[in-house]
Amino acid sequence: MPGNDRERPDGGPVGSGDVESASDRNDPGTGVPAAELAGGRAQPKTDKSEATRALILETAMRMFQERGYEKTTMRAIAAEAGVSVGNAYYYFSAKEFLIQGFYDRMTYDHAADARKRMANTRDFATRLEIALNSWLDTAAPYHEFSAQFFRTAADPTSSLSPFSNESHPARATAVELFREVLQGSELAPKLDAELVELLPDVLWLHLMVVVLYWVFDRTEDTERTREFVRRSTPMAARVINLSRYRIFRPIVRDAKGLIQDFILPTIGKTAVKQPPAE
Repeated sequence: MPGNDRERPDGGPVGSGDVESASDRNDPGTGVPAAELAGGRAQPKTDKSEATRALILETAMRMFQERGYEKTTMRAIAAEAGVSVGNAYYYFSAKEFLIQGFYDRMTYDHAADARKRMANTRDFATRLEIALNSWLDTAAPYHEFSAQFFRTAADPTSSLSPFSNESHPARATAVELFREVLQGSELAPKLDAELVELLPDVLWLHLMVVVLYWVFDRTEDTERTREFVRRSTPMAARVINLSRYRIFRPIVRDAKGLIQDFILPTIGKTAVKQPPAE
């Protein structure tokens, strides 16, 4: 369970009866309680704060690659980054919340890379395949310990699940990318407007299927996942393209109803409200 990886600033595990001291959760520069983002991420207030947060995250990602997630402690991350343990806890209230920071950064990097790659094409299938392959390339350095991340995020009650409210910022970035994949294509003007509105969420779910396959793929350079993308993308594009024809309208309406009633309600749509900064 995600909570089992938490540690006290003295290096021991945080159990149900442990309480972190206020000083460990305060702004390390001012002693003022930290305003937190959803998922235990402290709200950066200055360029220096953001740089420190990025340093801690970069250090953690490197150490996870070198030592593995389970063997890397918050104390070790803080020491390697050259910050105090309290400082590390200010930005990430427990080790597992580094995964949320990883989601945020990965999604941002993926979106930026995909936009560059698909800038010169309007073919929908090509744009979709580019976006999916871009994710695989962006995530490639972290494949070795991805199963450890997945084990933590797979708990449906965890705030670290990609479907949770707390994961809304990263998910919203990804959904927006798939909105651009569709709306920047030649296909979008030909489709039912309501379907165009729903499809970005569905395309993000398609990415989640790819991610699940990728996590367990042990072929060289995750070749089977890449082949899955190569073969499934044209199929998805053809199905979406067929939806514009009148004969398929009843099926499209049924599909929209299923998506609206059973799929979208399971996805957290808004971030958890933030406490006011003090």
